[in-house]
Amino acid sequence: MNLDAIQCLAVFLVSLGLAGVIIPQILLIAFRKNLFDEIDERKIHQGRVPRLGGIAFMPSMVFSVACVSGVVLLLGLERVPISVCDAEVFSFGICALMIMYLVGIADDLVGVRYSAKFVAQIIAASFLSLSDLTLNNLHGFLGIYELPVWVAVPFTVLVVVFITNSINLIDGIDGLASGLCSIAMLFYGWVLLKCGYTTYALVAFGTLGALIQFYYYNVFGNSKVGKKIFMGDTGALTTGIVICFLSLQISNIDTHSYGFGCDPLVLAFAPLLIPCFDVVRVYFRRIRRHANPFLPDRTHIHHKLLALGLNQRVAMVSLLVAAVAFTAANYWLSTVISSAVLLLLDIMSFIVVNIWLSSAIRKREKAMADGKK
Repeated sequence: MNLDAIQCLAVFLVSLGLAGVIIPQILLIAFRKNLFDEIDERKIHQGRVPRLGGIAFMPSMVFSVACVSGVVLLLGLERVPISVCDAEVFSFGICALMIMYLVGIADDLVGVRYSAKFVAQIIAASFLSLSDLTLNNLHGFLGIYELPVWVAVPFTVLVVVFITNSINLIDGIDGLASGLCSIAMLFYGWVLLKCGYTTYALVAFGTLGALIQFYYYNVFGNSKVGKKIFMGDTGALTTGIVICFLSLQISNIDTHSYGFGCDPLVLAFAPLLIPCFDVVRVYFRRIRRHANPFLPDRTHIHHKLLALGLNQRVAMVSLLVAAVAFTAANYWLSTVISSAVLLLLDIMSFIVVNIWLSSAIRKREKAMADGKK
């Protein structure tokens, strides 16, 4: 194992341990101050569960990356200074992260209007664009390569806002958002480490450590003894902006030079297909039914699986397996077909699965109605 891999492992373990210290303290404060997720007709959970787990994410990730990097430099194991370009990217990246973190805390504690959250997301996305971390090359997708700055910047802002909201909206059952984000972080960490972008890989593994610790409390914690917690908007928005930060970086890497035989865009966005496709489907459905597309409901894909009769854990595991399969299939297929054809296949597959789910739900509801007669 080389030094870069050891650093990534160390960052993961430090973040995992630190989140393991912070989350129980958050639970303690939440119960003392009566800070719980409100139960309504849209919520699935029962009992008093705090939704402040995401507060542990940023401190765990930032501390682990800074601590391990500092120790490595202190011991003289690596004396390659961060480049001016990377310093600029990370400086504005931390600004974007801080904005999402603070907005998330405000929303979890007192509530923030969705319009205000959109403005905050646009500002955070603009900070990423300031560092030239933009989606400025489509690598031949639909015959498009380099994008001019006046197109790349607003396009990047749109993509960042879209992805951040996709992560936030998929957070509907235990372990789903954190599981999907963990898969993305593990994949991004591997790609970035293989490409030699160790500092960015450290961010991925630092976030992964916090997510895995949270996943344990979220999925296996018992609300009856005060050990269960939700990530809330703090966790979803924080993780969402980190995913955007890493995916944009990967989209700018000439991955073919590092042994990857596929399009950089596939490596950057394949792990995000399920939440991104689902939010588009839900938005169009709400608009078609003349409903506000920004107000929550119970029409996401995980709600469909629950309506099919699956319990939360089975539904969560099914979607995580599907995400891994989607990522692996896109990674392999992108080496033999164009990215445009691959995207079309992805969309068709998602549509077919949703049509089948809707049909199965109708049959189940009809059978249940007939059984009551």
